[in-house]
Amino acid sequence: MRAVLDPNVLVSAVLSRAGTSARLLRAWLVGDFELVVSPALLDELARVLAYPKIAKRVTRAEAAELLDLLRDHALLVEDPDRVPSIRSPDPGDDYLICLAEESRAALVSGDADLTSLPGRIPVYSPAAFAALLNIPN
Repeated sequence: MRAVLDPNVLVSAVLSRAGTSARLLRAWLVGDFELVVSPALLDELARVLAYPKIAKRVTRAEAAELLDLLRDHALLVEDPDRVPSIRSPDPGDDYLICLAEESRAALVSGDADLTSLPGRIPVYSPAAFAALLNIPN
């Protein structure tokens, strides 16, 4: 199974290493699913990790380590250059929908704008995706 993890899920994984998002990241590392990323997703993640509120809790080295891990081991695909078949109330999230559609992946997000979308791609909260994969607590 393939999945696109919203940058908010990846940030949560770093902030709470015992939380569900961190368990998903570890599950990916052991091969429970294939993680799909794109340059736009990595750029957004880098920006969010540099926010002062986040940077107080995540060192530059930790942020760089996560970005390198994703670049080196996730499936890196080109950014989609089309409009997704369904749109988010937040246009800034449309690239995630399109990325999931084009890579035939589930979208995993903590963003209610995305988790409430009906549509052609499966969208899960981190907890729902962990349950789908039978990842223990």
